[in-house]
Amino acid sequence: MQYRTMKLGALLLAMLALTGCSKQEAPKQAGPSAIELGVVEIAAREVTMTVELPGRTHPYLVAEVRPQVGGIILQRLFREGSDVRRGEVLYQIDSAMYQATHNSAAAALSKAEANLASAKSRAGRYADLVKINAVSKQDYDDVDAAYKQAMADVEGAKAALENARINLDYTRITAPISGRIGKSEVTPGALVTASQMSALTRIQQLDPIYVDVTQSSVEWLRLKREIETGMLKTDGKNQAKVKLKLEDGRMYSREGKLEFSDVTVDQATGMITLRAVFPNPKHDLLPGMYVRAVLEEGVNEQAITVPQVGVSRDQKGRPLVTLVTPDNKIERRVIVVDRDIGNDWLVTSGLHVGEKVVVEGLQRVMTAPPGVTVKPVPAGLANKGNSATGQAAPADAAKP
Repeated sequence: MQYRTMKLGALLLAMLALTGCSKQEAPKQAGPSAIELGVVEIAAREVTMTVELPGRTHPYLVAEVRPQVGGIILQRLFREGSDVRRGEVLYQIDSAMYQATHNSAAAALSKAEANLASAKSRAGRYADLVKINAVSKQDYDDVDAAYKQAMADVEGAKAALENARINLDYTRITAPISGRIGKSEVTPGALVTASQMSALTRIQQLDPIYVDVTQSSVEWLRLKREIETGMLKTDGKNQAKVKLKLEDGRMYSREGKLEFSDVTVDQATGMITLRAVFPNPKHDLLPGMYVRAVLEEGVNEQAITVPQVGVSRDQKGRPLVTLVTPDNKIERRVIVVDRDIGNDWLVTSGLHVGEKVVVEGLQRVMTAPPGVTVKPVPAGLANKGNSATGQAAPADAAKP
């Protein structure tokens, strides 16, 4: 009996001890944890400034083929849409009349040369006779004049023969430049006239090829001011590099160079024309194509950029960023942006080097109470610790 009483007392003491331990080890109420936000620290970097401008392609050389003499077209000697070389015969005009004229001019030259030989011999004899007063001075002058006239007749006959030869050659209409030839506007049997208004066909040199783009005079003045103030650095050359974006959105495989900018502003549009030249060996670019040229304006060595994902708009449409202050509070600030640089915005004012811009977790900040303390972490690492421990972030808490 005494043993059972001692055993019951020991059991009661053990239960009291366990109860005390459980009270001491009860978990404390956890306070609200700081919201983790992914941030990007602003830093100055070197950025190549580019501008994308609309434009059209134009052939490097253009030649409209017209006849230099009139006649009937006997043959067309090229295939429409093919490449032709300079000097290649394109059309053959009936040359019978021009051949006859050439032959007549050749005969006239032969006659003039024969008369010249006779007049020269006679003038030589009279020159000897007038020295001994065997002939009068007047007779010598007449013979000498006839000799000079014979020489002039020979020169005139040579000119007539050369003109006939040129006209005969013009019956073979040749390509004035190398390039791709278009469709023919005439067929064999058609009558053509010298220097007619309508062209027989057209040849365009496509390699290289021009790309004409337009830029507003306001943008041109801004670019000039930034270069003068040192904001943009250039190599001092006018041949800036140019890339090309095609109509289907693809980038052209070859790089071009800026040739020149026009010296006149279009009064109707306020635009300045810029011309670039591109290699086009495969004729991927055809005249008249709409393209967008990406021109390198210069290099900004101290550019401040911010990811586009971290920029929103206020009710007035102004760019707005959310910053984490040094005391881990939230600050919203309006900034001024100039253009997009890839996935970033180029900031001209409103941000400074070293400031932290929120790019992840903005929705959690919007639902958090005012004055909440946040925990900035590098972008991409926010809430990874919470997910590892199985705890949810405050914004992801279950709704009641």
